[in-house]
Amino acid sequence: MNLSLNFFRTGAARKKGVKPVRFLCAFLMLAAALSMTGCSRGYISSYSDNINRSSYSLTGVSAVSANFNGKAKLYAEDMAVPGEGTLLDIGPVKAAGLFDLEGGRTVIENDITKKIYPASITKIMTALLAIKYGGDMDQMLTASSHVPDMEWQAQKIGIEKGDKMTLDQALHYLMVYSANDAAVLIAEHVGRDYDDFIDMMNEEAEKLGATQTHFVNPHGLHDEDHYTTAYDLFLIFSECLKYDKFRELIDLNYYSTVFHDKDGNIRAIEVPSTDNYLMGYVNPPSKIKVIGGKTGTTDQAGSCLILLSKNAEGREFVSVVLGAIDGNEVYTAMNRLLRQERGYPPQE
Repeated sequence: MNLSLNFFRTGAARKKGVKPVRFLCAFLMLAAALSMTGCSRGYISSYSDNINRSSYSLTGVSAVSANFNGKAKLYAEDMAVPGEGTLLDIGPVKAAGLFDLEGGRTVIENDITKKIYPASITKIMTALLAIKYGGDMDQMLTASSHVPDMEWQAQKIGIEKGDKMTLDQALHYLMVYSANDAAVLIAEHVGRDYDDFIDMMNEEAEKLGATQTHFVNPHGLHDEDHYTTAYDLFLIFSECLKYDKFRELIDLNYYSTVFHDKDGNIRAIEVPSTDNYLMGYVNPPSKIKVIGGKTGTTDQAGSCLILLSKNAEGREFVSVVLGAIDGNEVYTAMNRLLRQERGYPPQE
């Protein structure tokens, strides 16, 4: 079996090629080498059916009614809302927002309620449902014929019918490398079937108040009926951040694991993050730490990015940039947003 896979370059992303490993001993040598280098933000997972992990629970929040374009919606009491932020020119993007998590305020807002294609930022909802409803992270998933059935340009790791990996492994491939085939694998497992999972995505969005959102797939490959807003993505991302598992996933700059293919052979694949901040290709503004997030790019959506970051005082923010003209511009625009975190909140 030919294990060679290709990475697809998106915008300004500079990605390393996937390194196929033909023998398990080679993989173990790689694991040992990486453990000695101190690559603290990467993660190596060995193939095992019996790894114990702690469970993750949602911290409950009370909710109040707020007015949003004439419609009553539910928000957490300290949740940021549209209409209270400042307009800031961050460049040629379709929408952008900066939200103060600690203070529950919208700091910057540019068209945050405008309907826009989200591309692979969609995968934050896929990850959320997997964490909330997927059950045991160590349970084994088996790929159906639908998992590899997508357009050839789509970013994927090459999962084939009959391949097996744990839910935890699939989630890492989904969030670190943005693998679209991992998204389908997860969807078919967490839902009763693929279509049921899409219904779950839309139901969850509505529960979170993301009522300007409509999903038709778990990965974000383009469809005219698949859309959201910068504000809705903030609501979904904020929910994701309540889970330690999600925070673990977005903080990794690479992921390496082994799993079984359809013939029972061992496959070992290492993938880098699609986030240029985590890869060290782009630096955030001084005194700002990028924790992690999710990228997304299609021709129709442009280059998109949602991030969790913190300022020098340790205050956490969520920032969203949608519809940048290319990969360079999405990071340029994002840095303009991140600079607004310095010295925030302003001293009275």
